[in-house]
Amino acid sequence: MKTYAPTGLPAWEARGLLRHTPPESVPITFRLSTPGARFGAQTLDILITYGGVLLAIIGLTWTGAFSWNGLITFYALLTFFMRVPYYILSELVWNGRTLGKRMVGIRVISLDGRRLTPHQIVARNLMKEVEVFLPLATLFGASTMDIWLGGALSAWMIATLLVPVFSKLNQRLGDMVAGTVVVDNPRPVLLPDLSAQAAARGYEFRAEHLDIYGRYELQTLEAILREPPKSPEARKRVSEVAQTIRKRISYDEDLPESREWDFLLEFYRQQREYLESRHLFGDARENKFHAATGGQG
Repeated sequence: MKTYAPTGLPAWEARGLLRHTPPESVPITFRLSTPGARFGAQTLDILITYGGVLLAIIGLTWTGAFSWNGLITFYALLTFFMRVPYYILSELVWNGRTLGKRMVGIRVISLDGRRLTPHQIVARNLMKEVEVFLPLATLFGASTMDIWLGGALSAWMIATLLVPVFSKLNQRLGDMVAGTVVVDNPRPVLLPDLSAQAAARGYEFRAEHLDIYGRYELQTLEAILREPPKSPEARKRVSEVAQTIRKRISYDEDLPESREWDFLLEFYRQQREYLESRHLFGDARENKFHAATGGQG
């Protein structure tokens, strides 16, 4: 499977896996979300947004404040001004997840491996309006519409809905414009055996060293440490990871090649203990972006 470490671009695999090599040079593999999961999340989000608007309209109907035509117009406006902020604010607050995505277990990530930007979130969700919602509202909202215009809008919606089917990364048009992709939300589990195996190896990491990474990066390091390197390529990989971590955390001591494996094992042990201690105080550090999200991942 190819990766493009110099540029940080992802590599795609036929099994539905997306592999990133971020600046820390520790590969991270994601599983692309299935069309069924995305459809389920979208259905839940529609029920949440349209259900809330429907309840508001029912309340207004009982008051008799609007005529029937007025209620229809108000419903169309309210759905737009509730739906757009809902998607954008949800993905901003929960780092690429709406309520529907959280329930289904998927999330949006940036293709360059970095944190989602507000620009990406706004772009992908405004494109959703252009792709589906506005054409659909036009079709159902116009009492008289030229057959050619209706056919064109229908063809546009069908074509946009089929785009993810033919995209290698299951991207819709909004994802392509924003440079994003939807993946299964990783559920890292910190297994105890590596921590138990790592005896004291002469390395001491202070809080400022251990405050950089989160559970997600620790899980990736755990996968590397599962088997000692046996080939020259594997030993070179371990060396790259160890030296990258040393520089990233600003660890001052020299790290000779013969000690790199011990360095990683001890870093894993102390990092794990540090994250677990922080979790006891409600500080769930999901990944290296925890500082930008107030410790919520």
